[in-house]
Amino acid sequence: MTIRLKLRPLVFALCCASSLAARSDEAPDFSSWLAQFRQEALAQGISQATLDAALADARPLPEVIERDQRQPEFFQTFWSYLDKRLSPWRIERGQALLQEHRVLLDEVQTRYGVPASILVAFWGLETNYGAYLGDFPIPVALATLAFDPRRGDFFRRELLQSLRIIEAGHVAAADMKGSWAGAMGQVQFMPSTYLRYAVDGDGDGHKNLWVSLPDAFNSAAHFLRELGWQPGEIWGREVRLPANFDWESAQPKVKKPVNVWARLGVTQADGLPLPKSDMAGAIVLPQGHAGPAFLVYRNFEVIMGWNRSLSYALAVGLLSDRLLGQPALLGGRDADNRPLSREQVMEMQRQLAARGLDVGEPDGLPGPRTRLAIRAWQKTAGLPVDGYASLGLLEQLQAAK
Repeated sequence: MTIRLKLRPLVFALCCASSLAARSDEAPDFSSWLAQFRQEALAQGISQATLDAALADARPLPEVIERDQRQPEFFQTFWSYLDKRLSPWRIERGQALLQEHRVLLDEVQTRYGVPASILVAFWGLETNYGAYLGDFPIPVALATLAFDPRRGDFFRRELLQSLRIIEAGHVAAADMKGSWAGAMGQVQFMPSTYLRYAVDGDGDGHKNLWVSLPDAFNSAAHFLRELGWQPGEIWGREVRLPANFDWESAQPKVKKPVNVWARLGVTQADGLPLPKSDMAGAIVLPQGHAGPAFLVYRNFEVIMGWNRSLSYALAVGLLSDRLLGQPALLGGRDADNRPLSREQVMEMQRQLAARGLDVGEPDGLPGPRTRLAIRAWQKTAGLPVDGYASLGLLEQLQAAK
């Protein structure tokens, strides 16, 4: 799913699920809200016909909130997440499609500078190469999310944008289906992303991201280039860290030239020296100090602009590499792969707060404040200061009472 959508805090769904479920039974409340929205849409140029086609008899969809609570980026370990998405079938299928659509993909790459393998990787992760585009009616799904005040303004704007797409004739209301959270088409654009970056790649006068691969690939490449994709640069690479590595420097915000990382003892994953380069990169540890390590560059930040999940962005880069025949990861398989539940994260936050560390209100999500608190406690406990929330860390906190 594209960009800003998946980025929204999961706490929104966890906090509002029960309230929205209750409100979904109160048709007059939703009906009143919808009537007000329809007036706003009419005032902004949306026709009555489009409103009737998209929102006639609309009711909140409880499954939208249920899906929001189960986003895998928040609850799966990196290895569990990656193994599911870089399955042998997905790699083999992607390689076959890379060749099948080579002419089109080469044209797109020449136009925008985005590698064909990156585009196919996004395609594979977003919709399993077009096998599943989602079957939720986009306007109704967005109305469900807009009805709740916690992120209502954001989704209200997306709902209005979805109606503008229908109004422009790019897709019929009945065919505007997609994910539970409003993302659409082969590469799962949000409506606002569609309106800003979608491209008519086949020249038929429409931007149909559901059916037309020329439209979908050109649109994805256009979006990535506008986010800042640097042609000719890689996204990142797996690396091996020295035994005396300063774990506090393994953060996306800590960037150093490749030559500096090399002087600090960082090598390629196979132990060979890093290439000589002054390009800035950051070390990221998606599963803590015991998991795999990556040196990521500017194009990785672009991938994160599509979706802020670290696991997702790494999966895109790694799938792209595997499509080109590069080997599987070499390190980090010994990491503790037990998942943390939301309740266990909340217990970790309570344990940290009891030690005077600022985690904010315990919410079951290991966000920036929680990671800073983890780093502070790891430092005092003489542990690798990686800021990673794991079941092992919770057990250490509990044992240290």
